[in-house]
Amino acid sequence: MTLSEIADGLEVTASQRERGVAVADDTETALVDRLAAHADDLPCTPAATATLVDAYTAGRSVGDAAREAGVTPMTGAKALHRCGVEGVCPLAPSRRSVVRDWLDGRIARSEAVALAGGDEADFALATYVETHDPVPAVADAVDAHVAGAAPLGDGLRGDGDAPGGALGSPDGLR
Repeated sequence: MTLSEIADGLEVTASQRERGVAVADDTETALVDRLAAHADDLPCTPAATATLVDAYTAGRSVGDAAREAGVTPMTGAKALHRCGVEGVCPLAPSRRSVVRDWLDGRIARSEAVALAGGDEADFALATYVETHDPVPAVADAVDAHVAGAAPLGDGLRGDGDAPGGALGSPDGLR
């Protein structure tokens, strides 16, 4: 059997979405300026959000990034979530379903907190994550900013070197 015999009778029933040409955002607009248009959607100021993003993507913890931005760790985690940063929710996806059950009124809050396995702060943050989606325009601006940022590990110690030379030199791999 030939390929033409196999393909005989096949037809396309759906169209492919036109994606266009990929464009890199290489404008020199600062992240804080890009975030200013979406200030009402963020839990803290655009300046604090930009500081959070820079510190968090440089490898600092949410708490350290929040301290640098001058906000509470909870506010910092909320802002990072709204920016589309993954991994700031303290509960695993299966435990987040318990939060959704509580939000839908299927179980009591005290039962949901106990089943989720975290403390009150973890439950509150998971509730925020479940009730507030990332802002697409903000997430796009952050993605473009991070894509043009320094490599991971830069700035962790303030001297531009990775911690303890952890990233090493490519020459040592030969």
